[in-house]
Amino acid sequence: MRTAYSVETVRAAERELMARLPEGALMQRAAAGLAAACADLLGRVYGSRVVLLVGSGDNGGDALYAGARLARRGAGVTAVLLAPDRTHPGGLAALRRAGGVTVAPGAAKEPILRAGLVLDGIVGIGGRGGLRPDAAALASLVEESRAAVVAVDLPSGVEADTGEVRGPAVRADLTVTFGTHKPGLLIDPAREYAGSVRLVDIGLGPELPDEAELEALQHADVRALLPLPGAESDKYRRGVVGIAAGSARYPGAAVLAVAGALRGGAGAVRYVGPAGDSVIARFPETLVSDRGPKHAGRVQAWVVGPGAGDDAATVAEVLAADVPVLIDADGLRLADAGAVRARTAPTLMTPHAGEAAALLGVAREEVEGARLESARELAGRYGAAVLLKGSTTLVADAAGGAVRVNPTGTSWLATAGSGDVLSGLGGSLLAAGLSAVDAGSVAAYLHGLAGRFASDGAPAGAHDVAAAIPGAWRDVRE
Repeated sequence: MRTAYSVETVRAAERELMARLPEGALMQRAAAGLAAACADLLGRVYGSRVVLLVGSGDNGGDALYAGARLARRGAGVTAVLLAPDRTHPGGLAALRRAGGVTVAPGAAKEPILRAGLVLDGIVGIGGRGGLRPDAAALASLVEESRAAVVAVDLPSGVEADTGEVRGPAVRADLTVTFGTHKPGLLIDPAREYAGSVRLVDIGLGPELPDEAELEALQHADVRALLPLPGAESDKYRRGVVGIAAGSARYPGAAVLAVAGALRGGAGAVRYVGPAGDSVIARFPETLVSDRGPKHAGRVQAWVVGPGAGDDAATVAEVLAADVPVLIDADGLRLADAGAVRARTAPTLMTPHAGEAAALLGVAREEVEGARLESARELAGRYGAAVLLKGSTTLVADAAGGAVRVNPTGTSWLATAGSGDVLSGLGGSLLAAGLSAVDAGSVAAYLHGLAGRFASDGAPAGAHDVAAAIPGAWRDVRE
């Protein structure tokens, strides 16, 4: 599992570690890892041209010490000093001893446009509110160049704790981060600016708390959560999921939700709604009823809302059930907030940014720009786990604790019906006994992996994604 910690937590851990180390040792560890990453990216260090963008903080010091190491290996290194009076003195002296030169921002254009690599050490993890004009001008120059861009710890201009980008920011090809990931490296829109991320161990691990602010599951974590039938399992012991979805206008939503549910590990799927004929025609193993959720038979979890239109009565009936419920799509619009908060059984809400914005009463852009804060706010407001879909899918629990960020997926998943498949898959995992947060996290992981397998770099439909779920499951298991 990859974990990310807030700025406050990281700084506290650094203070504890530095108290036991010789002065400057932690920065030297960071600079050594940073220089090694730059050398790997350059391939040939000797004769290369490297430009350092140096601010006044420790990130600037890291960049200067790393630049000195590259200069000693034969690189031509130029440091652009944004705050000459507050530049890290030890790092600056080391660079000059190694043969590096310094210039003011006004003289940076030619070195940047000729560089093979630009090292961004303008602002550290404490940066807020985008770049100042002089730094923004340098970032613009870097975008004009053909240089590879390496960010020190975090791209300058993005916010470490939230992943927000409130103004101009540096776009990196590689971010070399120290000690632990920061939330902004894993969450869009900041993640888009980070490029590839390389974690350098500087000995911070023992100083960090057990519970992180953000978690990203990996194959081993998901494998441990997958429900597997035992020798004595039957279809009822494995869990039965109910799907209340679809309408005369949107029968396909019911079909796709059932498709996801059938591949999600539960032993049986019950469908209630007006699209029964369409569901049976595609999936004859489905147990179909037209008498409403109360009379569908026993289930261990419900999925309600995909393609439901204006059927508020069915949504209310499902919310009254004393079993886990996943609410998606139209169900989010139709659900009574008080009824959701009053539920004692687990509830998982799965909005995209537009639906989350409507529930929070804000503009969609606010949710997309502050995904972590939005997921937490929605979970707290409704007393439910929230799976916020999007380029970065997040799963937040109403009880607080670490938010999960999904590392799988592909942009080809942005296709009609994909969310319906995810809903069915998540509901099936709920029925199999997973908690709301685990069900959401595992569903997002498998769904993202299935999307990669289904598309393989080309367009894929939602039905292709559903068909690829068993392959994703096997990939995680094996």
